[in-house]
Amino acid sequence: MQTGAPIKTFFASVALWISAALGLAADTLPRDLLAPYIVPPMSLGEQLNDQGVWQLLNSGGAEAGFVFETEPMAPLPGFSGAAINMLVVLDLEGQFLDVQLISHNEPIFVSGLPEKLFFDFFQQYRGHSISDTLVVGSPYGDGGDGSALVYLDGVTKGTASVRIAHESILAATLKVAREKMSGISTGPPAFPDETYREDLTWEDLVEQGIVTRKVVTNAEIDALFADTLWEDDDEEARADPEGSYLDLWVVDLGAPSIAKAVLSKDGYVELREFMTISTTDEPVLVVETARHGLVTEEFVRNTSPDLISAEQGGFPIAFRDSDLFVELNEALPDALHNGTSLILRTDRRLGFDPTAEWILRIKALREHGSFQPEIGSASLELTHVTPERFYDRIEPIKPSPPWLDALRNRQGDLILLAVFLAGMVAVLGLQLNRLAGHRYFTPIRLSILAFVVGFIGWWGQGQLSIATPLAVARTALEGGSYVFLLYDPFSLAVWGVTVLGFVLWGRGLFCGWLCPFGALQEFAHHISRLLRLPQIEPSAKWDDRLKWLKYVVLGALVLLLFTAPARLDKAIEVEPFKTAITTFFIREWYYVAYAVGLLLSSMVLFKGFCRYVCPLGAVMAIGGLLRGRKWIERRAECGSPCQLCKVKCSYGAIKKTGEIQYSECFQCLECVTIHDNKAQCVPLILAARGRKLEMAAE
Repeated sequence: MQTGAPIKTFFASVALWISAALGLAADTLPRDLLAPYIVPPMSLGEQLNDQGVWQLLNSGGAEAGFVFETEPMAPLPGFSGAAINMLVVLDLEGQFLDVQLISHNEPIFVSGLPEKLFFDFFQQYRGHSISDTLVVGSPYGDGGDGSALVYLDGVTKGTASVRIAHESILAATLKVAREKMSGISTGPPAFPDETYREDLTWEDLVEQGIVTRKVVTNAEIDALFADTLWEDDDEEARADPEGSYLDLWVVDLGAPSIAKAVLSKDGYVELREFMTISTTDEPVLVVETARHGLVTEEFVRNTSPDLISAEQGGFPIAFRDSDLFVELNEALPDALHNGTSLILRTDRRLGFDPTAEWILRIKALREHGSFQPEIGSASLELTHVTPERFYDRIEPIKPSPPWLDALRNRQGDLILLAVFLAGMVAVLGLQLNRLAGHRYFTPIRLSILAFVVGFIGWWGQGQLSIATPLAVARTALEGGSYVFLLYDPFSLAVWGVTVLGFVLWGRGLFCGWLCPFGALQEFAHHISRLLRLPQIEPSAKWDDRLKWLKYVVLGALVLLLFTAPARLDKAIEVEPFKTAITTFFIREWYYVAYAVGLLLSSMVLFKGFCRYVCPLGAVMAIGGLLRGRKWIERRAECGSPCQLCKVKCSYGAIKKTGEIQYSECFQCLECVTIHDNKAQCVPLILAARGRKLEMAAE
């Protein structure tokens, strides 16, 4: 954590460390934990992928780079077995703006060296570029002045942990650079095909271009230093212009058939043993038979050669010595046996593809002056590639889209829901009057509502909310994708049947049969009847006025959507659904008090929230305008003179004229029951009495 960071960064760090210690750390960290690490005036933008890559925004809100963790993309294990996680801030040109340690469990820094040394190490990345060949260590002697490498000071006794962290940073950074900065997504990595065998000789390798050679004469190297301070500082070059300065041979030894043709039997066995341990490393043999020699006198084995660098696709390749003894096949020319040989290695996880062209660069150094000489350098390049036939690629299994995973994960629930919804639509569509006239209609209805609360609500989390229509509206305005609807297939199925219900019955199917919180209110009403609590029934005038309140609430939410969308999440809490259904009343006390208060009020004011306040109910009422028929049968006497259905309707959905106000009908079927009941329907009773009088008169 850098000096002067805000105090919230400290608390974010504490939270991250606690999460890591308890094993609670997620694959990628959320915005609220990452944002404090970004130093103003920069800020964290939108998340770009599911591997924790975010936009970096400048003070004007424009994209300025990328922010990402290393662990999700390059989880290289440290000495504890756990990955070291760093936060990298990269600008659009590939320059490191910041690197910070987020979490680790390296034993040397947990109970040994001061942990501050580990934190301080990462400050060295600032200002360097991904195009630099960054190496952990120190330059060896004066030769480092002309090195092709950029050195980062390690931590004494902690070098191994630091190098692992460094490789993680390189791997993650190069992956982001390839995918986000070059516009090209890297394909699956190529690795040696262990089953492929081909008898090859050294001559075959040369003829087929599997071995690449680069020869530079003394005259050519002199030409590179012409008109510089160092043009006369190589006496040997001037004495023998046609002699060789560099005679470089390069061959990739990853493929068994190639390695067998190049190495002796013992050398091949040693290489195979090495690759068994370092399974992700690609070994490359470089042999120099002239006077350059490949490395300086200060070179240390098992480190990055100070005069060698490489790149592929514009990005550096991190080569280091494999510390293997090179014993060549006897069939190779004597010059190769007498040359300087190194087997370099690079981790394929850093993006190296041996089947694609890459460039090897050799630094040519000259010194001017005897005391503290000035170092000059020139770069010699060689392009190499290995044929595809020696390698294989495991095509990555394309992950199924999240919506498909959601379908699979809830397959059982969706089947049961589909059966229930299909049954509801069938019964209400084909047997509605028979259901309403059933002698046990009330117990049947309460059983269905109990299933709705328990399965659709608490278990399935299928309580619909005004949040969904508002999200759809926002997506329509901003031109986004509606794929988020597929992430919750359970609720989407309920929405689908609800929309179908608009056409067949209006709002009633959902509000009367499929709303878990509405069902809870109805249960509260039945309890109040058992307790014989007095009921509050607004006058017809006030009932009409109060019914408009839900449209006012809906309008206020829509207004917030346009003017203050950040406040919308809080405003949606006007719905008690999250408290009563989603969290099962386990929330802050004021949310619970609100939800419980609404249920208690519904004991004396029948479903007051649904009738007067619910913004989702307002949406349902508007959607009900799609209704294509008047499905509740009426008689000429309904409303004049008979008012029984109007009096019995607890929702106030029947006008004095007897006409059904479908925008307020909850499909409780009470009026249907009365309409079909010869003992309750006044016109039927009067008609029956008339027939009896006629029969008596006869």
